[in-house]
Parts: sequence; C-alpha cells; structure tokens
Amino acid sequence: MNMPGMSSMNAAEAFLLSQASGTSMNPRAWSMPMIETSSGGWQFLFMGTAFVVDTQQSGPRGADKLYSPNWGMFEAVHRVGRGAFLFQLMPSLEPLTIANRRYPELFQTGETAYGKPLVDAQHPHNLIMAAGFQYAYPISETTTLQAYFAPVGDPALGPVAFPHRASAAELPQAPLGHHWQDSTHIADEVVTAAVAHRWIRLEASGFHGAEPDENRWHIEAGALDSWSARLSVFPSDNWMAQVSAGRLTHPEALQPGDVLRSTASLHYSKPVPAGDWSTSVIWGRNHDTFDHRDTNSYLLESVFPLTRRNLLTGRIELVDKDELYVGPPGSSYRIAAYTAGYTRDVQIFQHVETGIGANVSTYGVPQAIVPYYSAHPFAVNMYLRMRLRSALK
Repeated sequence: MNMPGMSSMNAAEAFLLSQASGTSMNPRAWSMPMIETSSGGWQFLFMGTAFVVDTQQSGPRGADKLYSPNWGMFEAVHRVGRGAFLFQLMPSLEPLTIANRRYPELFQTGETAYGKPLVDAQHPHNLIMAAGFQYAYPISETTTLQAYFAPVGDPALGPVAFPHRASAAELPQAPLGHHWQDSTHIADEVVTAAVAHRWIRLEASGFHGAEPDENRWHIEAGALDSWSARLSVFPSDNWMAQVSAGRLTHPEALQPGDVLRSTASLHYSKPVPAGDWSTSVIWGRNHDTFDHRDTNSYLLESVFPLTRRNLLTGRIELVDKDELYVGPPGSSYRIAAYTAGYTRDVQIFQHVETGIGANVSTYGVPQAIVPYYSAHPFAVNMYLRMRLRSALK
C-alpha cells in the first residue's frame, strides 16, 4: 500500500498499515485512499466510502430501492521499540441507511431478515464491522511476527473483503459469491497469529463461526469454535495471491451443519497516469457437512481509470446457488452475472472524491428457473459515491 509518510515509519509500522480489513492485503502498489495525520508518536489514518444507490430490477422477483451502502475505517499505529501496535475500528451506518434489513440484489443469498432467509437481497453490515488490536515485531530484516485479536474482526480466510478490495472500489453492490469468498470479514472473537518472510506470509486463525444476527447495532460474542489458515505470496508490488481454507461451525442460523470453505485468489494493481488499475480473480468453494454438497463461485472484476475523472469497472461471476427456494428442495442452480459500469468524478470538496455513476447487470439463468426470474433478468444501479482522499492524491 502506498501512502504519504511511510518513509518515516519503522518496518513494523509499515507492515501493519499495508493491510486492509483485519490482516488481509491488497497488492502493495495500490494507493489506498485515506487521510493521514500524526501526533505524539502516533500515526492516525481515516478512510471512508459511502454510496447513495437507486436500484431498478426486472422480472417477477426484481425490486426497486433507494439506499446507502457505507463503511469507514480509523487506524492508530504507534511504534514500540522495533515493533509496532495498531488499533483498528471499522464502523458502518448501514443499519440506519438500508431499510427493512436488506437491499434488492437478484440471486443474492445469505443470512436472514425478520427470521426468514434472505433471497434476492443483500443484508446490511453491522454498525461495528471491526474493532481489533494488532502487534507486529520484526525478528530480522526479512522476517516479521504478528498477533491479532478482535472482538469483531476478519480471520485469515479468503481474499480482501469486497468493501475494501481495490478492484471493487466502484461497485456498490456485493458480489453474488460473497458467502463463498469473504463473508467472514465480520466475525466474532478473532485470534490470528502470522509470520511473514520476504515475499510470503502464513496465518492461522481461531474465531466464532456464526454469521452476524439481524441486530446490526450490537457486538456479539461466541465460542472460539472455528478455524482457518491462509498462505499469501507477494512476488512484486503489483501482484499478490492467496489460498486459504477453514471450517465454519454452523454459520447460517436457519441451516444445519458446518461449512468447509476453500478459496484462492489473484490480485493485481498497477499505478497508471490516471490512477490505479486493479483486477482480481477469485474462486471460493463451500462444502456443507449436513448434505455433503460442494458449491462453487468464480469471480473476475476490474476497475480501470480512463482518465483522472473517468473510471470503467466490470465484474463477471459464476455461482452455484442452492438457497433460491425455487424448484425441488435442495436444488442448486448455476447463475451467471455480468456487470459493467462507469463513474465520473466531480471535484467538489478538497478531501472527498465525489463520483456519479451507474452499472448494469445482466444474468444467465438455467431454463428451470426462467418462470421465476424471466429469461433475461437485469438490474440497473445509479449512484452517487463519496470517498475520503488525501489532498495529495
């Protein structure tokens, strides 16, 4: 992660501030949008993104809504000898800005609202998405040890979560494969230990496996009943890759059984004259221990700045959906989703990037569910985007 003032930090401070949510990382070349200040030996960082979105969807199960996905991050890092300590807090006002505990998204599934499974809808995030503490200590010039504890946090499982992923920066809606790839970015009682050596890092986590409940305003707790491990490699500043696996104990409230999750992803970020070109390729698989079924998800997404103020973005997904509740019980359907969008930045405030944009999603559906969704369902999202950004950017 590139940021002003990094040259004055020790190795441990720079290591901690190169992360996104929890201990996940984007490619180092990506210029993370932030406002930075320092005082009394502390470095303070502020990040935040908010969208105001109007969604229009077609078909029998389509819906329309005006809502606001949003999230922020505050970090404070302090040098302690050769090591460094970091505190991280991620809030979201989505419990207030997304009414009825959901926003419409065709073929999206996962979690509940008013005691029923969410289908064709995405849940809001919690008021406190993360609150955690980290310590990093370099035992040599090439090796760093790290410890992380978060009452609410992000275990070492999956790629960078979509709200913090460089390649998803101009897409307000969640990926359809969210619950196959990065849904654990809000987990309870997370404990992680890691070692990084040169261009490789190995992490192991214990955490509470249940997804957050419908009360988005409080911090939950639970037994340390789940585990994960992640191996990440950084062959250059532009590239990073990860493979990870974990066991989630009873993650969905209304479904029996545990989930064995496996993921792999490749991420690329390159500074270009107009900004940062970022791309991700992600695979995720869930194995349900109750019915012994494997379901897969595949994602390709990218954001490309044509000019400083004109950005193109896209996402392609293939996801096996077994929670649509159409057809015979337990049926699984492979859904294809194709999204293309454009954002135009407009200069209004010094420290806020304001953009106006839109994206269109079209879907490929199996013939068996055409009566429920129509042969060619589509969705349109029009949005206003605001993002904190240093005046140096």
